[in-house]
Amino acid sequence: MEILYTAHATATGGGRNEGHSATDDGKVDVKLSTPKEMGGSGEGANPEQLFATGYSACFLGALRFVAGKDHKKLPDDTTLTADVGFGKRDDGEGFGLKVTLTAHVPGFDVATVKDLMDRAHIVCPYSHATKGNIEVNLVVG
Repeated sequence: MEILYTAHATATGGGRNEGHSATDDGKVDVKLSTPKEMGGSGEGANPEQLFATGYSACFLGALRFVAGKDHKKLPDDTTLTADVGFGKRDDGEGFGLKVTLTAHVPGFDVATVKDLMDRAHIVCPYSHATKGNIEVNLVVG
């Protein structure tokens, strides 16, 4: 694989448990904390929020890419929401994630959006990285 870009980030302190993470260029700089639902302070961001932010942005880009291959332009108000769930794995050995990606594409019918989402799921690097590891559900909103 030819690398076109590499992001660099470092976590310090307690990591997800009252820690800190930042990119080397300072564009992302976040206080981390465990969500209140999991017994933490909830005062900072958590890795699932950061993953959801990245995945939603990446998948929306992939959706626009595959639409463009069909000579279709998605409306500017198209949205892609990523819901990332965190929980105990069924094997009892650790923790896992479950993702739901919901696309809202005004003016496009459900079948067309579903087709675009299925194809975006193939080209999106986040989808490729999670394939076989995380349950990902695609929903047309």
